Amino acid sequence: QVQLVESGGGSVQPGGSLRLSCAASGIFFSVHNMAWYRQAPGKERELVAAITIGGNTNYADSVKGRFTISRDNAESTVYLEMNSLKPEDTAVYYCNRRGEYWTWGQGTQVTVSS
Repeated sequence: QVQLVESGGGSVQPGGSLRLSCAASGIFFSVHNMAWYRQAPGKERELVAAITIGGNTNYADSVKGRFTISRDNAESTVYLEMNSLKPEDTAVYYCNRRGEYWTWGQGTQVTVSS
């Protein structure tokens, strides 16, 4: 059974930074393309960043140049480094497979506010 556990969220001021982690278990992690998603109150869940099994990355236009996705296959973990955070980045952040989703984890709350 796949389990995804996100962590690292918190409350920061605009311009601040956070590093999110997502530990996956119950899967052969290295053969899956992975991604981070977010859902703000009253909005649809959206793709933030994705990383292929080969390490190629792509980002939503709204986070390009500020966020960096990476993965550690040995630790079955995907990371999201977030810099220059803006209030509009406030959301619950989730990781999952790119494409056909597994059961969603609980997510981690990121709040950007002065």
